[in-house]
Amino acid sequence: MSLDHAATKPHDRLAAALSEEMEAVNLLIRERMASEHAPRIPEVTAHLVEAGGKRLRPMLTLASANLCGYEGPYHVHLAATVEFIHTATLLHDDVVDESAQRRGRPTANLLWDNTSSVLVGDYLFARSFQLMTETGSLDVLRILSNAAATIAEGEVLQLTAASNLATSEATYLQVVRGKTAALFSAAMEVGGVIAGRDAETVQALFDYGDALGVGFQIVDDLLDYQGTDATGKNIGDDFRERKLTLPVIRAVAAADAEERAFWVRTIEKGRQEEGDLQTALDLLAKHGTLESTRADALAWMERAKAALDPLPGHDLKDMLLDLADYVVARVR
Repeated sequence: MSLDHAATKPHDRLAAALSEEMEAVNLLIRERMASEHAPRIPEVTAHLVEAGGKRLRPMLTLASANLCGYEGPYHVHLAATVEFIHTATLLHDDVVDESAQRRGRPTANLLWDNTSSVLVGDYLFARSFQLMTETGSLDVLRILSNAAATIAEGEVLQLTAASNLATSEATYLQVVRGKTAALFSAAMEVGGVIAGRDAETVQALFDYGDALGVGFQIVDDLLDYQGTDATGKNIGDDFRERKLTLPVIRAVAAADAEERAFWVRTIEKGRQEEGDLQTALDLLAKHGTLESTRADALAWMERAKAALDPLPGHDLKDMLLDLADYVVARVR
């Protein structure tokens, strides 16, 4: 498997190394998102699936299977399954969050309606389970169905914790493990399972995906306060949506009475005024919570890289190690 050195970003190098297999995944996705009786399904699905995106999760499954020496056809099915689960959650998330944009384009719920987004998301979940069963592996079915349940659980937990200033770092981590890390870890784990690898190797793959997913989400939350046009993040979206992410949770914990009153008004009660975002940024800077959050993300990425120690040397292993470094390098 050749390494394309012209592609400098690790996920681009991963995409280049896995290009033939990813093409097979994309073909399978297009084939399985078709519907003879409900043309709305491929219309809505194609809008999101064809919108670009890094396809990171399915690439993790392909990389994991290749790293483990798998030579059969079913890693393609599993990669498509992972992407279907991810796409279904995005369709549902945009309805819950009342989002108007996704990957720089209008969301499906804006172009069609909430009902279509929810029902097409349900269809993709059903399709993902069909794909899982085609591998004939009960272990694969267990891992991916558990991940789907954990993602839903994480989203519900986030809903109940939203705007609640009592939300702890432990609850935040539980949300992150649910809504993001669960699919990263499952994507890695099934690659080792389908290749028939031993329990230690499969655990190492799971641990890498789990730590990468946690670090990835922490960085994503950090970019909401430190992002640039290059990162595609609008500064302050989480603040405006009153989401309690790690930098804010830490600033609330360190707040004096006046600062706490600010967080109660803006986050808990949602009474935001002009200039409040700048005040929030000043408080995060005052208490050093952006720096401490970045340090946490770095620690998670070191944990991800250490998890791959038991695996033999391989170009793909090097790319996965670089990927962990790159995720944190996105923030200053």
